[in-house]
Amino acid sequence: MPSGLPPLPPLHAVFQPIVLLADGSVYGYEALIRGPLGSPLETPDALFRLARDAEATIALECRAARTALEAWAALDLPGRLFVNFSPLTLRHLLAGGGEAMSALLAVDGGAIAPARVVIEVTEQTALGDAAAFGRAMTLLAERGMQYALDDFGTGHANLDLLATLTPQFVKIDKSLVCGIATCSRRFEILRAVLRLMHAFGGRVIAEGIENADELAVVRDLGVTAAQGYYLGRPVARPSGEIAAGIRQALASKQIAVFPQTLRSGWSGMTAGRLLRPAPTVLASTPNNDVLAMFHAHPDLHALAVVTEQGRPLALINRQNFIDCYAMPFHRELYGRKACMSMANRDPACFDRGTSLETVAQWFAGEQRRSLADGFVITDGGRYLGLGTSADLLGAVTDIRMEAARYANPLTFLPGNILLNQHIGRLLEARSPFHACYVDLNHFKPFNDHYGYWKGDEMLKGAAAVLSEACDGARDFLGHIGGDDFLILFQGADWEPRIRNAMARFNVAAQALYAPDDRAAGGIQGEDRHGRPMFFAPVTMAAGVVRVSGDVMADARQLAIRRLDIHHIAAAAAAAKHAAKRAEHGLALLDLGEIAARGGLAE
Repeated sequence: MPSGLPPLPPLHAVFQPIVLLADGSVYGYEALIRGPLGSPLETPDALFRLARDAEATIALECRAARTALEAWAALDLPGRLFVNFSPLTLRHLLAGGGEAMSALLAVDGGAIAPARVVIEVTEQTALGDAAAFGRAMTLLAERGMQYALDDFGTGHANLDLLATLTPQFVKIDKSLVCGIATCSRRFEILRAVLRLMHAFGGRVIAEGIENADELAVVRDLGVTAAQGYYLGRPVARPSGEIAAGIRQALASKQIAVFPQTLRSGWSGMTAGRLLRPAPTVLASTPNNDVLAMFHAHPDLHALAVVTEQGRPLALINRQNFIDCYAMPFHRELYGRKACMSMANRDPACFDRGTSLETVAQWFAGEQRRSLADGFVITDGGRYLGLGTSADLLGAVTDIRMEAARYANPLTFLPGNILLNQHIGRLLEARSPFHACYVDLNHFKPFNDHYGYWKGDEMLKGAAAVLSEACDGARDFLGHIGGDDFLILFQGADWEPRIRNAMARFNVAAQALYAPDDRAAGGIQGEDRHGRPMFFAPVTMAAGVVRVSGDVMADARQLAIRRLDIHHIAAAAAAAKHAAKRAEHGLALLDLGEIAARGGLAE
């Protein structure tokens, strides 16, 4: 026994299942070592704290691995066994051609087939020279073994390792999986790792699955396998199969609603994008020379005053300057004086790397008077050029228009692009759903009568009511625009939920009317042709289209080649019009019925 490792208590192994998400079968088990139950040394962390040096660490890891391998062989469990090793111990086992690794796999009753063992590279010790470690790991492939990079996303398990090593598996750390059903950042990280591993020819295993929603998201993302307490806890004698409820969840046709990163449009946009090269003058430059420069550059909206070292001092607005020169005797009185006498000594200055959002917010605050001058763009404090208010406003408009394609700026609900993506996923998975087109009756007269502020308040209220009617993990709510919303329901109980939402909204909407208008039962307004008309209070209408799996499986019965998002949109619009005529504001149509009337013909 090495001097750095005191006598150890008896060890035992527990096994946690790793489940294939494609069919719910057990792909294998991760072996986890434990000390005596109820003792201070029960946990792995407590055990490994006993190892005081490298030799002791190697000895403890090898003993733990031997304990796990012998227990697994005795249980005759299906699939593969995932065994944890630090880089330090792996270097030891693979030295000299890997004979020590082969000896480790020899247990009572014969050697364990190398193809059934997956080595998990942990961060128990530092990796050291990644290139040398990668060369050592090639011996595993020569012996028919595979390996996984454990706890990816923490510690040493980073992108540098993927660039050097070629693991067959990457195990995503539970810190990146926990809450993935509602956290768009974790979702995007996992999606990026999946793209990387697809390019490298490897597979991803998600650790730490705690609930059905997380399981559905990683399944629909295309993760190969998963493990976690929801799928099975580590036990000494695991079953060869997972629970029936888990298999049913994985076999469900319902798809997960991915947590969306609603784009603001500002990301990556900087002041440098608006840069216009422009000449400068010194503080001592006479006003007559400034006037000559403006005449020589008709498109120059302003002129920056800089120091000899190129640092901005002031800004001269073209229009203000020329207007002053047009005043009687101004040229004679001020023409030979230094230009600082007619300059704004406190110009807006932004480094080229400043985000456009910061620039826009600055001008939207207390500095609105400076917008006409434009602004100076610098690099490390030195003058680069100018930015104009017109360019800034144009960029902000473009950004907001682009962002509106992804999220409605009023309700922050997903817009048309994300809605279409989700419809596409539903159709691809042939998952039955109900497309519910929600519209507000008489909203325009209310908006015209009470003003946009009240109209916006009503729209935000409608969005809130509809959000509460949705199951965030299964139903997708989007804001198409104006007073139009679209819900993609997957749950069978969609009808009582939407009816309840309609009733709640109809009551809440009346509270936004003035008391006299409520007493009168509505407001006076004009119809679309400008004719006077009395309008009842705003109510919610919902046109619903049933899209069955059978219809998606055979689009020929709809007289179309292939069902796509345009057909769903056309059917939902037809349902909306039917809902506006319905007595209680709810109409349910079947996609097949709409097609039979020629509503989907190509």
